[in-house]
Amino acid sequence: MKKIAVFTSGGDSPGMNACIRSVVRTGIYHRLEMYSIMYGYDGMIRGDIKKMQSHSVSNIVQRGGTILKSARSQDFRTKEGRQKAYEQLQKFGIEGLVAIGGDGTFTGAKVFFEEYGIPTVGCPGTIDNDIYGTDYTIGFDTAVNTALEAIDKIRDTAAAHDRIFFIEVMGRDSGYIGIECGIGGGAEMVMVPETKTSIEDVVRSLKGLRKSKTSSIVIVAEGDEAGDASQIMEKVKRHFQNDEKEFKVTTLGHIQRGGNPTAMDRLLGSRCGMAAVEGLLQGESNCMAGVINDMVVYTSFEDCISKEKPLKSDYLKLQEMLSI
Repeated sequence: MKKIAVFTSGGDSPGMNACIRSVVRTGIYHRLEMYSIMYGYDGMIRGDIKKMQSHSVSNIVQRGGTILKSARSQDFRTKEGRQKAYEQLQKFGIEGLVAIGGDGTFTGAKVFFEEYGIPTVGCPGTIDNDIYGTDYTIGFDTAVNTALEAIDKIRDTAAAHDRIFFIEVMGRDSGYIGIECGIGGGAEMVMVPETKTSIEDVVRSLKGLRKSKTSSIVIVAEGDEAGDASQIMEKVKRHFQNDEKEFKVTTLGHIQRGGNPTAMDRLLGSRCGMAAVEGLLQGESNCMAGVINDMVVYTSFEDCISKEKPLKSDYLKLQEMLSI
Protein backbone atom coordinates (compact mmCIF):
# COMPACT_ATOMS: atom_id res chain seq x y z
CA MET A 1 0.00 0.00 0.00
CA LYS A 2 1.45 3.33 -1.11
CA LYS A 3 -1.42 5.84 -1.05
CA ILE A 4 -3.97 6.47 1.71
CA ALA A 5 -6.67 9.14 1.97
CA VAL A 6 -8.41 10.48 5.07
CA PHE A 7 -11.83 12.14 5.37
CA THR A 8 -14.34 13.23 8.00
CA SER A 9 -18.06 12.63 7.68
CA GLY A 10 -21.28 13.23 9.61
CA GLY A 11 -21.35 15.49 12.65
CA ASP A 12 -18.13 17.25 13.57
CA SER A 13 -16.52 16.66 16.96
CA PRO A 14 -13.59 18.24 18.86
CA GLY A 15 -10.48 16.14 18.33
CA MET A 16 -11.12 15.32 14.68
CA ASN A 17 -8.28 17.62 13.66
CA ALA A 18 -5.92 15.86 16.06
CA CYS A 19 -6.93 12.60 14.40
CA ILE A 20 -6.41 14.00 10.89
CA ARG A 21 -2.98 15.25 11.91
CA SER A 22 -2.06 11.85 13.31
CA VAL A 23 -3.25 10.00 10.20
CA VAL A 24 -1.27 12.23 7.85
CA ARG A 25 1.94 12.25 9.84
CA THR A 26 1.81 8.52 10.64
CA GLY A 27 1.45 7.83 6.94
CA ILE A 28 4.36 10.11 6.05
CA TYR A 29 6.44 8.44 8.79
CA HIS A 30 5.82 5.12 7.01
CA ARG A 31 6.76 6.66 3.64
CA LEU A 32 3.23 6.70 2.26
CA GLU A 33 1.66 9.29 0.00
CA MET A 34 -1.14 10.86 2.02
CA TYR A 35 -4.27 12.50 0.63
CA SER A 36 -7.25 14.31 2.10
CA ILE A 37 -10.84 14.25 0.87
CA MET A 38 -12.87 17.39 1.51
CA TYR A 39 -16.55 17.28 2.55
CA GLY A 40 -16.68 13.55 3.24
CA TYR A 41 -18.39 11.25 0.76
CA ASP A 42 -19.66 14.22 -1.26
CA GLY A 43 -16.08 15.32 -1.87
CA MET A 44 -15.11 11.77 -2.75
CA ILE A 45 -17.78 11.72 -5.47
CA ARG A 46 -16.64 15.11 -6.83
CA GLY A 47 -12.94 14.27 -6.66
CA ASP A 48 -12.21 17.00 -4.13
CA ILE A 49 -8.96 15.29 -3.20
CA LYS A 50 -5.52 16.75 -2.57
CA LYS A 51 -2.10 15.52 -1.52
CA MET A 52 -1.05 16.25 2.05
CA GLN A 53 2.37 17.07 3.46
CA SER A 54 3.47 17.20 7.08
CA HIS A 55 3.05 20.98 7.13
CA SER A 56 -0.51 20.59 5.80
CA VAL A 57 -1.58 19.61 9.31
CA SER A 58 0.53 22.05 11.30
CA ASN A 59 -1.17 24.06 14.05
CA ILE A 60 -4.46 22.16 13.98
CA VAL A 61 -4.24 19.80 16.97
CA GLN A 62 -5.82 22.42 19.24
CA ARG A 63 -8.65 23.40 16.89
CA GLY A 64 -12.24 22.19 17.09
CA GLY A 65 -14.30 21.20 14.06
CA THR A 66 -12.56 19.62 11.08
CA ILE A 67 -10.25 21.24 8.54
CA LEU A 68 -11.50 18.72 5.98
CA LYS A 69 -15.10 19.92 6.43
CA SER A 70 -18.00 17.50 6.68
CA ALA A 71 -21.25 16.76 4.91
CA ARG A 72 -24.00 14.18 4.84
CA SER A 73 -24.13 12.78 1.31
CA GLN A 74 -27.40 11.61 -0.22
CA ASP A 75 -25.64 10.76 -3.50
CA PHE A 76 -23.33 8.27 -1.79
CA ARG A 77 -26.40 6.30 -0.70
CA THR A 78 -26.92 5.39 -4.36
CA LYS A 79 -24.98 2.84 -6.42
CA GLU A 80 -24.28 5.52 -9.02
CA GLY A 81 -22.81 7.84 -6.39
CA ARG A 82 -20.54 5.14 -4.98
CA GLN A 83 -19.41 4.23 -8.50
CA LYS A 84 -18.37 7.85 -9.08
CA ALA A 85 -16.54 7.90 -5.75
CA TYR A 86 -14.64 4.74 -6.67
CA GLU A 87 -13.66 6.15 -10.05
CA GLN A 88 -12.30 9.31 -8.40
CA LEU A 89 -10.20 7.28 -5.97
CA GLN A 90 -8.83 5.26 -8.87
CA LYS A 91 -7.75 8.46 -10.63
CA PHE A 92 -5.52 9.28 -7.69
CA GLY A 93 -4.38 5.69 -7.16
CA ILE A 94 -5.69 5.64 -3.59
CA GLU A 95 -5.45 2.15 -2.10
CA GLY A 96 -6.76 2.67 1.44
CA LEU A 97 -9.06 4.97 3.39
CA VAL A 98 -9.31 6.32 6.94
CA ALA A 99 -12.88 7.36 7.75
CA ILE A 100 -13.39 9.58 10.80
CA GLY A 101 -17.01 9.69 11.96
CA GLY A 102 -19.84 7.72 13.53
CA ASP A 103 -22.53 5.18 12.61
CA GLY A 104 -23.51 6.77 9.31
CA THR A 105 -19.90 7.12 8.22
CA PHE A 106 -19.13 3.49 9.04
CA THR A 107 -22.30 2.25 7.34
CA GLY A 108 -21.23 3.98 4.14
CA ALA A 109 -17.68 2.66 4.46
CA LYS A 110 -18.94 -0.90 4.99
CA VAL A 111 -21.13 -0.84 1.87
CA PHE A 112 -18.33 0.77 -0.15
CA PHE A 113 -15.85 -1.90 0.93
CA GLU A 114 -18.28 -4.70 0.09
CA GLU A 115 -18.80 -3.29 -3.41
CA TYR A 116 -15.29 -2.18 -4.32
CA GLY A 117 -12.92 -3.76 -1.79
CA ILE A 118 -10.92 -0.64 -0.91
CA PRO A 119 -9.55 -1.32 2.59
CA THR A 120 -10.98 1.15 5.11
CA VAL A 121 -10.31 1.65 8.82
CA GLY A 122 -12.49 4.03 10.80
CA CYS A 123 -11.85 6.31 13.77
CA PRO A 124 -14.75 6.97 16.18
CA GLY A 125 -15.49 10.69 15.80
CA THR A 126 -18.75 11.65 17.53
CA ILE A 127 -19.59 13.51 20.73
CA ASP A 128 -22.36 11.04 21.66
CA ASN A 129 -20.02 8.21 22.77
CA ASP A 130 -22.47 5.72 21.24
CA ILE A 131 -20.08 3.62 19.13
CA TYR A 132 -19.56 -0.01 20.10
CA GLY A 133 -15.89 -1.03 20.15
CA THR A 134 -14.32 1.84 22.08
CA ASP A 135 -14.61 3.11 25.66
CA TYR A 136 -14.79 6.71 24.48
CA THR A 137 -15.33 8.44 21.17
CA ILE A 138 -13.34 11.43 19.91
CA GLY A 139 -15.09 14.62 21.05
CA PHE A 140 -17.13 13.17 23.91
CA ASP A 141 -14.89 14.41 26.71
CA THR A 142 -14.82 17.93 25.29
CA ALA A 143 -18.61 17.96 24.86
CA VAL A 144 -19.15 16.92 28.49
CA ASN A 145 -16.75 19.56 29.79
CA THR A 146 -18.34 22.25 27.60
CA ALA A 147 -21.79 21.31 28.87
CA LEU A 148 -20.59 21.19 32.47
CA GLU A 149 -19.23 24.72 32.24
CA ALA A 150 -22.67 25.93 31.19
CA ILE A 151 -24.45 23.83 33.81
CA ASP A 152 -22.26 25.26 36.58
CA LYS A 153 -23.27 28.77 35.56
CA ILE A 154 -26.95 27.86 35.36
CA ARG A 155 -26.67 26.34 38.82
CA ASP A 156 -25.63 29.74 40.18
CA THR A 157 -28.69 31.54 38.84
CA ALA A 158 -31.00 28.65 39.76
CA ALA A 159 -29.85 28.88 43.37
CA ALA A 160 -30.12 32.68 43.42
CA HIS A 161 -33.79 32.61 42.38
CA ASP A 162 -34.91 29.22 43.77
CA ARG A 163 -35.71 28.00 40.26
CA ILE A 164 -36.06 24.59 38.68
CA PHE A 165 -34.07 24.34 35.44
CA PHE A 166 -34.51 21.74 32.74
CA ILE A 167 -31.26 21.61 30.74
CA GLU A 168 -31.22 19.76 27.43
CA VAL A 169 -27.98 18.17 26.27
CA MET A 170 -27.22 16.25 23.08
CA GLY A 171 -27.80 12.53 22.89
CA ARG A 172 -30.47 11.41 20.45
CA ASP A 173 -29.88 7.69 21.09
CA SER A 174 -27.32 7.72 23.90
CA GLY A 175 -27.44 9.14 27.40
CA TYR A 176 -23.70 9.26 28.03
CA ILE A 177 -23.45 13.05 27.85
CA GLY A 178 -26.53 13.38 30.02
CA ILE A 179 -25.45 10.99 32.76
CA GLU A 180 -21.87 12.27 33.00
CA CYS A 181 -23.12 15.87 33.07
CA GLY A 182 -25.66 14.90 35.71
CA ILE A 183 -23.05 13.34 37.98
CA GLY A 184 -20.39 15.96 37.34
CA GLY A 185 -22.83 18.88 37.54
CA GLY A 186 -24.67 17.74 40.64
CA ALA A 187 -28.05 17.47 38.91
CA GLU A 188 -31.04 16.35 40.91
CA MET A 189 -32.39 14.23 38.05
CA VAL A 190 -31.20 12.89 34.70
CA MET A 191 -33.50 11.72 31.89
CA VAL A 192 -31.83 9.59 29.20
CA PRO A 193 -33.07 7.37 26.32
CA GLU A 194 -31.81 4.16 27.95
CA THR A 195 -34.15 4.38 30.95
CA LYS A 196 -37.85 5.18 31.24
CA THR A 197 -38.65 8.07 33.57
CA SER A 198 -42.31 9.05 33.76
CA ILE A 199 -43.50 12.61 34.31
CA GLU A 200 -45.05 11.39 37.56
CA ASP A 201 -41.62 10.21 38.71
CA VAL A 202 -40.13 13.62 37.94
CA VAL A 203 -42.89 15.44 39.80
CA ARG A 204 -42.64 13.13 42.80
CA SER A 205 -38.87 13.55 42.98
CA LEU A 206 -38.92 17.35 42.62
CA LYS A 207 -41.61 17.72 45.28
CA GLY A 208 -39.64 15.46 47.59
CA LEU A 209 -36.44 17.39 47.04
CA ARG A 210 -38.14 20.68 47.96
CA LYS A 211 -37.99 19.64 51.61
CA SER A 212 -34.21 20.00 51.52
CA LYS A 213 -33.42 22.03 48.38
CA THR A 214 -34.77 25.34 47.10
CA SER A 215 -33.53 24.89 43.53
CA SER A 216 -33.10 21.90 41.25
CA ILE A 217 -31.55 20.97 37.92
CA VAL A 218 -32.92 18.26 35.64
CA ILE A 219 -30.67 17.12 32.79
CA VAL A 220 -32.60 15.92 29.73
CA ALA A 221 -30.94 14.06 26.85
CA GLU A 222 -32.54 15.23 23.59
CA GLY A 223 -33.64 11.68 22.74
CA ASP A 224 -35.55 10.98 25.94
CA GLU A 225 -38.87 9.28 25.18
CA ALA A 226 -40.82 11.75 27.34
CA GLY A 227 -39.90 14.56 24.94
CA ASP A 228 -37.44 17.41 24.78
CA ALA A 229 -36.70 19.68 27.75
CA SER A 230 -39.43 22.20 26.87
CA GLN A 231 -42.10 19.54 26.48
CA ILE A 232 -41.12 17.86 29.75
CA MET A 233 -41.09 21.15 31.63
CA GLU A 234 -44.60 22.01 30.43
CA LYS A 235 -45.90 18.60 31.53
CA VAL A 236 -44.25 18.93 34.94
CA LYS A 237 -45.52 22.50 35.49
CA ARG A 238 -49.11 21.32 35.35
CA HIS A 239 -48.53 19.53 38.64
CA PHE A 240 -47.28 22.74 40.30
CA GLN A 241 -50.16 25.08 39.36
CA ASN A 242 -50.70 26.31 42.92
CA ASP A 243 -46.98 26.79 43.47
CA GLU A 244 -44.98 29.96 42.86
CA LYS A 245 -41.92 27.98 41.87
CA GLU A 246 -40.34 29.22 38.60
CA PHE A 247 -39.46 26.76 35.84
CA LYS A 248 -36.86 27.50 33.16
CA VAL A 249 -35.47 25.66 30.14
CA THR A 250 -31.99 25.89 28.60
CA THR A 251 -31.08 23.95 25.46
CA LEU A 252 -27.29 23.80 25.10
CA GLY A 253 -27.46 22.62 21.49
CA HIS A 254 -24.47 22.78 19.16
CA ILE A 255 -22.27 24.63 21.63
CA GLN A 256 -21.39 21.11 22.79
CA ARG A 257 -19.82 20.29 19.43
CA GLY A 258 -17.48 23.25 19.26
CA GLY A 259 -14.43 24.53 21.08
CA ASN A 260 -10.86 23.43 21.58
CA PRO A 261 -10.58 19.70 22.31
CA THR A 262 -9.51 18.59 25.78
CA ALA A 263 -6.21 16.82 26.32
CA MET A 264 -8.08 13.52 26.44
CA ASP A 265 -9.69 14.06 23.02
CA ARG A 266 -6.40 15.20 21.46
CA LEU A 267 -4.69 12.08 22.75
CA LEU A 268 -7.54 9.74 21.78
CA GLY A 269 -7.73 11.24 18.29
CA SER A 270 -3.98 10.89 17.88
CA ARG A 271 -3.95 7.26 19.05
CA CYS A 272 -6.85 6.25 16.82
CA GLY A 273 -5.34 8.03 13.82
CA MET A 274 -2.02 6.23 14.19
CA ALA A 275 -3.80 2.89 14.78
CA ALA A 276 -5.92 3.36 11.65
CA VAL A 277 -2.93 3.87 9.35
CA GLU A 278 -0.84 1.11 10.92
CA GLY A 279 -3.88 -1.16 10.84
CA LEU A 280 -4.21 -0.65 7.10
CA LEU A 281 -0.52 -1.48 6.66
CA GLN A 282 -1.00 -4.64 8.72
CA GLY A 283 -3.95 -5.81 6.64
CA GLU A 284 -6.85 -4.56 8.74
CA SER A 285 -9.91 -3.38 6.80
CA ASN A 286 -13.65 -2.85 7.10
CA CYS A 287 -13.20 -2.07 10.79
CA MET A 288 -12.73 0.71 13.36
CA ALA A 289 -9.71 1.46 15.51
CA GLY A 290 -10.81 2.19 19.07
CA VAL A 291 -9.42 2.10 22.60
CA ILE A 292 -10.73 -0.30 25.26
CA ASN A 293 -9.11 -0.57 28.68
CA ASP A 294 -6.34 1.71 27.36
CA MET A 295 -5.50 -0.76 24.58
CA VAL A 296 -6.00 -0.19 20.85
CA VAL A 297 -8.51 -2.67 19.41
CA TYR A 298 -10.03 -3.22 15.97
CA THR A 299 -13.77 -3.84 15.75
CA SER A 300 -15.62 -4.73 12.55
CA PHE A 301 -17.88 -2.07 11.09
CA GLU A 302 -20.70 -4.61 11.31
CA ASP A 303 -20.32 -4.81 15.10
CA CYS A 304 -19.84 -1.05 15.47
CA ILE A 305 -23.10 -0.44 13.63
CA SER A 306 -25.28 -3.29 14.89
CA LYS A 307 -24.27 -3.70 18.54
CA GLU A 308 -25.53 -1.32 21.19
CA LYS A 309 -23.19 0.36 23.63
CA PRO A 310 -25.04 0.16 26.95
CA LEU A 311 -24.98 2.94 29.50
CA LYS A 312 -22.90 1.99 32.52
CA SER A 313 -25.29 0.74 35.17
CA ASP A 314 -23.13 2.04 38.02
CA TYR A 315 -23.49 5.55 36.56
CA LEU A 316 -27.26 5.35 36.92
CA LYS A 317 -26.96 4.11 40.50
CA LEU A 318 -24.38 6.78 41.33
CA GLN A 319 -26.61 9.54 39.94
CA GLU A 320 -29.55 8.32 42.03
CA MET A 321 -27.49 8.12 45.23
CA LEU A 322 -25.84 11.52 44.84
CA SER A 323 -29.06 13.41 44.08
CA ILE A 324 -30.69 12.98 47.50
